[in-house]
Amino acid sequence: MSKEPFVKETESYYSIDPWQTESQGLVAGITSRWGGVSVSPFESFNMGLHVGDEEAAVNHNRQLLASRLNMPVENWVAAEQTHRNNIFIPGTTDAGKGAKNYESSIKDTDGLITREERILLTMCYADCVPLYFLDRMTGMIGLAHAGWKGTVLEIGPKMVESFRGNGSQVSSLEVVIGPSICKECYVVDDYVIDKVKKTLEDENNLPYNLIEEGQYQLDLKEINKRLLVQCGLNTNQIYTSGFCSSCQDDFFSYRRDGGKTGRIMSYIGWKEKKDESN
Repeated sequence: MSKEPFVKETESYYSIDPWQTESQGLVAGITSRWGGVSVSPFESFNMGLHVGDEEAAVNHNRQLLASRLNMPVENWVAAEQTHRNNIFIPGTTDAGKGAKNYESSIKDTDGLITREERILLTMCYADCVPLYFLDRMTGMIGLAHAGWKGTVLEIGPKMVESFRGNGSQVSSLEVVIGPSICKECYVVDDYVIDKVKKTLEDENNLPYNLIEEGQYQLDLKEINKRLLVQCGLNTNQIYTSGFCSSCQDDFFSYRRDGGKTGRIMSYIGWKEKKDESN
């Protein structure tokens, strides 16, 4: 998958086209910021229930996406993302948690894994890195939220370890690194860079540039890729989107929008078998 893995399906969302084409019944992608009912500063397809938008507007947006994907909101699972590295494996009884209100979200979780059908794993972002996982052999899928904190806490490798603990072989995993802030747009300080250096202590040519004293451009996508390689994946198992949440107006960006903005949503799930022939 050398080309851009995300293909725009409608004004409102992109799909991981190769995965959906090659794995019948799989739904995987990310939303844009357009095509919904939220008003400024959340205009318009905001998926975040925790950012100060009207709950009714967010739920309307979520229902719009659910109908377009043919995955009912009642089957979604959402997490209370805390920029850490905790992982949860939802079962069928967890369907609907965090789907219509933030209070019912899976607590303190930045990674979700399942092999159940009819569950849509979801995460929200406004510059952080979405990580998508697929094991074609076992049917297990996963989703993670990797801001700089989750990245240096190695949420990616922890997801791989969870897959291994649930019967997956590293050689059968595929990972997509989704739309997120690019190196040119992401400027951080010495504190963050020191954490990156400790996390990638065995790496040469670290993925950041000094632009002035105490200020660096940091490539979060590349760090996540290197950490995945360190834990056993080959580079040909990892596919990186070239889309930037800050450069491109199609996405919400915490940095570009001054901190008051909506959230795009990544998602992955298996439909019912009976739906696969539709």
